[in-house]
Amino acid sequence: MNSLLRCSKQALQHGSRSFASSPHPDRKVALLGAAGGIGQPLGLLLKISPYVSHLSLYDIAGTPGVATDISHINSKALCKGYTQDGIAEALKGADLVIIPAGVPRKPGMTRDDLFKINANIVKTLITACAQHCPGAMINMISNPVNSTVPIAAEILKAAGVYDKKKLFGVTTLDVVRAKTFYAEKKGLNVADVDVPVVGGHAGATILPLFSQASPHAQLSDEETDQLTKRTQDGGTEVVAAKAGKGSATLSMAYAGALFADSCLRGLNGDSNVFDYSYVESDITDVPFFSSRVDLGPEGVEKVHSLPSGLSSYEQDALKKCMPELASSIQKGIDFAKAG
Repeated sequence: MNSLLRCSKQALQHGSRSFASSPHPDRKVALLGAAGGIGQPLGLLLKISPYVSHLSLYDIAGTPGVATDISHINSKALCKGYTQDGIAEALKGADLVIIPAGVPRKPGMTRDDLFKINANIVKTLITACAQHCPGAMINMISNPVNSTVPIAAEILKAAGVYDKKKLFGVTTLDVVRAKTFYAEKKGLNVADVDVPVVGGHAGATILPLFSQASPHAQLSDEETDQLTKRTQDGGTEVVAAKAGKGSATLSMAYAGALFADSCLRGLNGDSNVFDYSYVESDITDVPFFSSRVDLGPEGVEKVHSLPSGLSSYEQDALKKCMPELASSIQKGIDFAKAG
């Protein structure tokens, strides 16, 4: 994750250091939804990643301009934009596909409203992935992630190209928020902080495990509850602060770039690469769950079980969130199977 920060600093320097001589393998990343509120800043961060050699930007409109703008940055990735008719070329040869496409949740919009719109968008894009880059890793950002990842899995299964090790729901923003809020509350250096976040990626299904945080700092019951709820409601906090005129686009782009970084490092065979992600697993009673995963050249190498020593607060929250998570998963499966 720190490589993103390092390369950002390098890209802002005025020196003559070249990005073309990077020791990393060539990797093509396709960003679907690249002209949107998350897509544009995420495209910028991917452009300056040392792990990206080819950046393919796709959206239904606006991408040629976004791609031209980003392409002027003096980093190694070659950048090209594609609109609706160019999705096959955009995906061809991709090692990693990142999908932030869709609409954000707006004030007054129910989760069902959001689901109906984004589920169809995800279905269309995953169908294209199955056809044009069936072996690529897929990072799903489009909400509701608890349902869109199961949708993607069913679409890929129907096409005969599903690999559970290569499909990821991006929950990194929950981890980013938990680290930030915990560090602020206890006066810690956020760069030294780690907070596991498990469960799902919506409301009460997001479960930060502050009992497992490092460095360990004593939290009162009130502090634990406040930090947990703030992490769960982080998106709502941003929407309110933007007075209904935007959502968490910038922090999500940052989190998406961090997780892409982890996937590409794993793909390149770097050692000790791990992150937290919503993947197919058998560590709980639901078929998809977010937990720590080790990453390698084939995607997920290991899904870690829940850590021991959870607090009673966390055990209760985990038990309470499971029915909602199971329902969201089934909703996605039913949608995909309905055709």
